[in-house]
Amino acid sequence: MKKVVFFCIVLLALASCQSKQATSPASEGYTSAIDRYLVSLGKQYAEGEHCVPVSSIVAVDEQEKADIKVWGDFWVFNYNLVGDTLKCVSGGSHPGLMHISQTANGYEVTGFDQVEDGAGNLPSAQRIFGANYEAFHAINSNAEGREALRAKTLADYVKTHQLKATWYQDYGWPAQKLP
Repeated sequence: MKKVVFFCIVLLALASCQSKQATSPASEGYTSAIDRYLVSLGKQYAEGEHCVPVSSIVAVDEQEKADIKVWGDFWVFNYNLVGDTLKCVSGGSHPGLMHISQTANGYEVTGFDQVEDGAGNLPSAQRIFGANYEAFHAINSNAEGREALRAKTLADYVKTHQLKATWYQDYGWPAQKLP
């Protein structure tokens, strides 16, 4: 139990400071695969000019290279750039377990066990996350940490894509300054 609590504290600290918890060249590859997969999910939502995936990794199992397992609280947001503000037009949460393998084209998401909505949420989250459920719950229920990760990820996206955005805004809420 102490190990799980310590792991949760470390993950929360990392989530507030980093957009990815990459620790190896392989993890860099599969986090890119996760981002590509989340962008494909973003097409299910109202379209925006910019689709920004946000991943809070809960745990990783790299024991089987043909099936790397990555549990996480995954989000995707679509934005339009209006002046210097990224205005959110759509998005959603996709917590669960991504199955990743290395192919000739690099790492690819080969399957996704997603937590159910509604009445099936808790039992499916407990089943999918298993021993990692408490760590997932700590991350998923930390709205402040999740928002800090989102802001950091957006700031990185703005820098990478050389956008002239300094703010981001959800519909009906005041704009927030990018870090």
